[in-house]
Amino acid sequence: MGKVRISLVKRTAKKLLIMYPDLFTEDFYHNKEMVKKVLKTPSKKLRNQIAGYVTHLVKIMKKREREE
Repeated sequence: MGKVRISLVKRTAKKLLIMYPDLFTEDFYHNKEMVKKVLKTPSKKLRNQIAGYVTHLVKIMKKREREE
């Protein structure tokens, strides 16, 4: 089974992608630094979870663009 993400992570990641569509890439480490610059997260774990979900969403979006 896969990991379950809390709704705060999903909601925040989707908002970040809407607000800054060109800022994020498929690279987790780049996204982690961008999340650090844009947001003030209370913990490193939460920041990494958001960056990971942003990376996941970007990969899905790129895959859909290639299929069309």
